[in-house]
Amino acid sequence: MSESTRLSVFKTYKLYVGGKFPRSESGRVYEVTAGTSAAGAAGKGKWLANAPLSSRKDARDAVVAARKAFGGWSGATAYNRGQILYRVAEMLEGRREQFVREVGEAEGLSKSKAGAVVDAAIDRWVWYAGWTDKIGQVVGGANPVAGPFFNLSTPEPTGVVTVLAPQESSFLGLVSVIAPAIATGNTVVVVASERAPLPALSLGEVLATSDLPGGVVNILSGRTAEISAPLAAHQDVNAIDLTGADAQLAKELEVAAADNLKRVLRPRAEDWTADPGTDRLTAFLETKTVWHPTGSLGASGSAY
Repeated sequence: MSESTRLSVFKTYKLYVGGKFPRSESGRVYEVTAGTSAAGAAGKGKWLANAPLSSRKDARDAVVAARKAFGGWSGATAYNRGQILYRVAEMLEGRREQFVREVGEAEGLSKSKAGAVVDAAIDRWVWYAGWTDKIGQVVGGANPVAGPFFNLSTPEPTGVVTVLAPQESSFLGLVSVIAPAIATGNTVVVVASERAPLPALSLGEVLATSDLPGGVVNILSGRTAEISAPLAAHQDVNAIDLTGADAQLAKELEVAAADNLKRVLRPRAEDWTADPGTDRLTAFLETKTVWHPTGSLGASGSAY
């Protein structure tokens, strides 16, 4: 059969929840094109795919999966988490051409520019993988106190984090908000870019074939406002990153998040190509401080 007579094999994009690939429980999808959103705006750009239109039930299911995975992921050694994140980068490198195509279509970039974006995203994933067993040394330590005590501060993950991915940077920005959150032991529920969700949904396929435990990252696509509202109010979500929300939505979500004192990372102007620093690594860490008596040696009262 000649290549010209082959039928087109269109890809079916699905959600990524709990290590599996469900369709939305609502059965809904929306058309993704080069320049439209789940809200409509028909006729802009070429059709790329149908993406799942997630519901509130999908959001709740994702939180359940993230909570179930939290104990094992946060309890893993930092070195082990680094190994797993590096494995994800290896898998991304192996599927580079796919992501170059998807990012180029999603963001209207030439192949060379899309390639540069994908390379930067893979490099950033490697960079965060290297931080897993080092961030504790940077932000933790022994504190000087007036008394015969050890006073030690150590960072611990916040818990289940909702992440609203950047709307315009479908892959580099996406990696820049997911990787630091899970590198420090959190589990995440990601709301993908409403206009350009396909690279995020493909990332789920990479995570599923890496060593990352199911539920550590859960990826939803659809209307950002519809999905994020129940997540901001959810009593089992510990923190929320509002990067992908506009000013009005961010304000509404911050009010909802206050009900159970969620940690909130407000949206800000971001240059995703710049050196990320450690800000996002520490954004969803809590500090645990432990006191312990030093004890004494002999009658002289010398301490250790």
